[in-house]
Amino acid sequence: MASTSSVQKRFKYDVFLSFRGEDTRKTFVDHLYVALVNKGIITYKDDETIDKGERIKEQLIRSIQDSRFYIIVFSKNYASSSWCLDELVEIIKCQKTAEHTAYPIFYDVEPTEVRKQSGLVGEAFEQLTRKRKRTLEDATLEKENDVGRWKNALKEAADLAGMELKNTFNGHEAKFIQQIVQDISLKLHLINLSIDMKLVGMETRVRDVISSLELDLDDVRMIGIKGIGGGGKTTLARAVFDHISIWFEGKSFVEDVREVSKGSLSGLKDLQKQILSSVLNDQTIVVAGVSDGKSMMKRMMPNRKVLVVLDDVDDIDQLEALAGETTWFKPGSRIIITTRDEQVLVAQRVNVIHDVTLLSDEEAICLFSRHAFGREIPDQGYEELLRKVVHYAAGLPLTIKVLGSHLCGRTEHEWVDTIERLKTIPLEKTLKRLELSYNGLENDEKEIFLDVVCILKGEGKNDSIRILESCGFNAHIGLKVLEQKSLITISDNDGLRFHDHIEEMGWNIVRGLYPLEPSKHSRLWIKEEIEDILVYEMGSTEATRSIILKYTTLQPTTIMRGLRKMRELRFHSVHKGDIVWAVDEVSQYLPDALQCLYWPKYPFRSLPQPFQANKLVNLEMVGSNISELWEGGEKKVLNKIRFIDLRYSKLETFDLSMTPNLEKLDLEGCCDFYKLHIPVECPKLKFLDLTSSKVSNLNLGMIPHLEVLHIDGCKELVELHLPVECLSLEFLYLSGSKVSKLNLGMTPHLEELNLEGCNYFEELHMPVECPKLKFINLSGSKVSNLNLRMTPHLEVLYIDGCKELVELHLPVECSSLEFLYLSGSKVSKLNLGMTPHLQELNLE
Repeated sequence: MASTSSVQKRFKYDVFLSFRGEDTRKTFVDHLYVALVNKGIITYKDDETIDKGERIKEQLIRSIQDSRFYIIVFSKNYASSSWCLDELVEIIKCQKTAEHTAYPIFYDVEPTEVRKQSGLVGEAFEQLTRKRKRTLEDATLEKENDVGRWKNALKEAADLAGMELKNTFNGHEAKFIQQIVQDISLKLHLINLSIDMKLVGMETRVRDVISSLELDLDDVRMIGIKGIGGGGKTTLARAVFDHISIWFEGKSFVEDVREVSKGSLSGLKDLQKQILSSVLNDQTIVVAGVSDGKSMMKRMMPNRKVLVVLDDVDDIDQLEALAGETTWFKPGSRIIITTRDEQVLVAQRVNVIHDVTLLSDEEAICLFSRHAFGREIPDQGYEELLRKVVHYAAGLPLTIKVLGSHLCGRTEHEWVDTIERLKTIPLEKTLKRLELSYNGLENDEKEIFLDVVCILKGEGKNDSIRILESCGFNAHIGLKVLEQKSLITISDNDGLRFHDHIEEMGWNIVRGLYPLEPSKHSRLWIKEEIEDILVYEMGSTEATRSIILKYTTLQPTTIMRGLRKMRELRFHSVHKGDIVWAVDEVSQYLPDALQCLYWPKYPFRSLPQPFQANKLVNLEMVGSNISELWEGGEKKVLNKIRFIDLRYSKLETFDLSMTPNLEKLDLEGCCDFYKLHIPVECPKLKFLDLTSSKVSNLNLGMIPHLEVLHIDGCKELVELHLPVECLSLEFLYLSGSKVSKLNLGMTPHLEELNLEGCNYFEELHMPVECPKLKFINLSGSKVSNLNLRMTPHLEVLYIDGCKELVELHLPVECSSLEFLYLSGSKVSKLNLGMTPHLQELNLE
């Protein structure tokens, strides 16, 4: 069976510090250790008190062997310790291998003193040898061997390239330490680049791209990387980015430019914001529109030497918005663009265009072996089978990776069966190669995969999980399996990603036996096909399970009439195009099998009367015309529904007794909403948002598991009652209301409390314990006395404009407090106690 052993050695520590404790432990070494750790460098520092003459311990030897770099701090008494010298012997032994490097630091001695054991070093060494003579009455062979090994180690260490304090920065220790940390950080950066350890064939390609960037020139250069989908463009760009980004003042890697820019009207604007925020390290930047974004980039980018990667560009308009001219950037900046369309690069007049070449047979064998066997050399007996697999993959990195993952851990017989099966698939049908991993999935995993590539493209991981769970799938484990089988990847920002070939494979699977009859497909995502099916009422009773209809110009009555035959439809998503919808309440219809309904700007005043909704789990109708869930105030109990999002709709009332298992109710911006009926029990609700509603009284005493409560801007809200035990509440936002008092009861997990602009608020009853509360805003309230002694982890406190505030009591130890704004109050004295992290204090 194929092995899955590790490919390369992993070090436990980045740096091992060797030093003489009595000389430097509490001064230079302590400062150096803190600086290394603060830089994220994993450092070993032995803090034990060592008796002179004591033998080095096995555990310490293992720590030396488990470290990549050694910093040896030579001081006047270093050579008086047999422990230090034994460490040095082991370090010199290890550093002779390619994996380890030693750096001598000459603190208060000179290299020649270490090399020849003269001066202060000689005196310390002589002191040690005299003591050993007294300890060992006979001049034993062991003693002679030790002394010889120590001398050799001292000489070899002194001959290594190192740094001498008195000759560097004129003896300025802080600058000296800064230089050491910078050197180590750079070397680690070059070693620990965030390239997948299973990537192959990158070194030469990366070197070629870096060479074309001509980093030594003080101009602005743009280069392009082009090639087929799945050929490694993004991987190459990421590798180059990781290699050279340390040399730039700002950097930004912008993924999926094509998809993001075309996915929504704000796509390009969002990408401009991403670049500006990353390069300037400022997440508060706001971009009003694409034109505004261009102006901001022209104005703000020339101040920093930047590295920007624009990945998967397919339109010159995208480049004009994101990197229009070289004059936008400071000299020395570099822009890398990846694309499938060479014309985009020609139109942009890039300096150089790189074609991404597919893997050679040797590289393909190496890449495949790493995925299938866990190392670069295949298991014995698999050579011929491996040759056949690599021939089939034809150098496409993605295909090689998918096949390697599929065959990992399988028996030779399974390999033979797989290869025989490959022979039945014509080579020209590239997409079919990827079906091997799909066929290895369980049935539920297959359904999840097809939903992801056909319906959920562009969705984030969390939203995808919610939708998939609404349709009855175990989404967490399902997505994990797909990721493990290289069918999808999850990006740093938790977005679901998959290669174009894998997407097309999913489409082909859905089309299956009826490629020309979309009405028989389980999933529909092509606008023109869906509209034809709906207009001509060709829907299948059994086949169609999911529909995502974007920017349609069909009337809602046509859509609903076309759904009548789709009795097994479980997922339905409709996005209105540029059209005025005509509303005919009588013609409403939705299939009872629906589990997830997403219809922004839903035009009707209520859900269809015949719609039973007894399988509905997720309902999203943002910006809809809906004023009541059911016509005439009818109450249908929806036992399965867990998520309702009716933000910015015309909803007026809602009865929670109809939704006993509801977990999230989002009614933000429902300006006509005035009444929330809460039953005797509402045990599942965790998230409630009534922002900007007209509710005047809110009694949440029967919602014990509430975690998030948004009731900002509820100008009519006079009373709010929380459960006595609200053990799960984490965030409470109540700004701009007329509430005059609030009893927080037992809220041990509360993290944020915002009552800003509550001009009538006078009385806050804090819990006995509030250990997690980090943020409080009572600005503009009428509180007169505020006791926060039981909030030890408070970080931000806004109480500016509290004109009636007379007394404020903070915790004795308020070690987390960073910002305190107290302007405009009547507080006459303030005891800050222990506030070591306080950054801003405003008492104006």
